[in-house]
Amino acid sequence: MQVYLVGGAVRDALLGLPVKERDWVVVGGTREELLRLKYREVGRDFPVFLHPDTHEEYALARRERKVAPGYRGFSVEFGPEVTLDEDLARRDLTINAMGQSPDGTLIDPYGGRRDVESRSLRHVSAAFIEDPVRVLRVARFAARFAPLGFRVADDTMALMQSMVERNEVDALVAERVWQESEKALREPAASAFFTVLRECGALGRIYPEIDALFGVPQPAEWHPEIDTGLHTLMVLDQAVRLSEDSKVRFAALLHDVGKGETPPVEWPSHRGHEERSVALIEALAVRLRVPSDYRDLAVIVARHHGMVHRALELKPKTILEFMERADAFRRPERFAQALIACEADSRGRTGLETKAYPQRQFLLAAAAAAGSIKPSTEDIASHSGAEIAGLLRRRRVQAIATSREQCAEPTDSAHCERRE
Repeated sequence: MQVYLVGGAVRDALLGLPVKERDWVVVGGTREELLRLKYREVGRDFPVFLHPDTHEEYALARRERKVAPGYRGFSVEFGPEVTLDEDLARRDLTINAMGQSPDGTLIDPYGGRRDVESRSLRHVSAAFIEDPVRVLRVARFAARFAPLGFRVADDTMALMQSMVERNEVDALVAERVWQESEKALREPAASAFFTVLRECGALGRIYPEIDALFGVPQPAEWHPEIDTGLHTLMVLDQAVRLSEDSKVRFAALLHDVGKGETPPVEWPSHRGHEERSVALIEALAVRLRVPSDYRDLAVIVARHHGMVHRALELKPKTILEFMERADAFRRPERFAQALIACEADSRGRTGLETKAYPQRQFLLAAAAAAGSIKPSTEDIASHSGAEIAGLLRRRRVQAIATSREQCAEPTDSAHCERRE
C-alpha cells in the first residue's frame, strides 16, 4: 500500500500559499486493510476514510467512467490495481492533478506544474466534458486565482462552450449550482466567476437574471460605465473590498437585476426596477434553493438601496419609516450588512470607486440612537399603548434628526465617519 498527497495541497505548496487541508490517495490498498488500521469509512459513493489520528481524508485510488447524462452519470471503479496516474486523470484541472510521494517527489503526469508556472487553468483530458459541474469549478477557481494572474486556457474555454451548446449544463441541479456559487462569492475575485460563466455561455443558462443585464444602458450622468452588467460586476468587486461576508456580496450582485426587465423603450431610465428586482430575487431563491438569510438581505438591498443613497436628503420621519420596513431595530446586524452592500453600489461606478459614502455611517448611528429609545416606567404608567407608540415615534424621529446634525459635523467622526 502506497499513500500520496494529492490535489490542492500540492498545488498551493507550489504557489507558495498556506496549505489549509490535505487529501491523500491510497494506491494498492483495500477497504479491509484500511478498516483494519482503524481508519473510519465516510464515503457514500466510493471508499473515503478518515485517518484515526489526523482525521484527514484518505481515498482509495479510483477510475470514473461516463455512463449516463448529467454530473451523476458515472460509474466508479476502485481497487488495488488502479494506479495513481489513473486516479489523477479523472480530475478537472491539471493544477489539481498532481501528487507528491512520501519522499517529496512531485508526480505530475498531466503538466500541472507547467500550468502553475504559466498561470493557466487547463483541463486534464477530453473527459472534462463529461461532468457539467466542472464548468462551475473552473469559474470558481478563476475567482480564487485571478489575483495571481490565472486565466482559463483557450482550449479549456472552448470545451466549456461546447458543453453549454450541447446542453450539458442544463443537467446541473440547484444544490450544486448554489454550492459552487456560494464558494465563489467567498473568493478574492468573486466577479471572475460570473465573467467566466458569461464567456462560455453558461451564465444565461444558470443565472439568466444576471446575464440579461449586459447591454442594458443606464444614465451616464449617474453611471459613467453605462452598461448595467458591467456596473453589477463593479459593485460585486466593491463588496469584496468592503466585506468578507458572502451574504453582503450576494446582495450586491443582485441589487439591480430588475433593470434587465426594463422595456427598451424606457432606456436608460429604469423606473420601478426595485420591485422588479425583488420579484426576480425571490424567484431565483426558489429555483436555486438559496438560504433564506441570503434571500432576505438581497431583497432588502434591492428594494431600499435608492432610499439609502438619498438618506442625507430625506426627512427624519421618512428615514424612520424606512428603518421600520427594513426591520433595522430588531435585526441591526442585517441592517448593517445591507448598508455595506449599498455602499458597494455607490462605489461600483467608473471613476467613483473611492468616493465618500457618509450615508452608511449616518444610518448606522441613527438606527442605534433611535433603536435605543424605550418607554420609561413613567411613560407606561401614565400613557395608553397607542400614546406610548406615538411618543416613541416622535422621540425616534428626533434622535434621527440629531444624528444627522452630528453627522454634518466633519470633525465628529464618532457619529459619521467621512472616508475619502
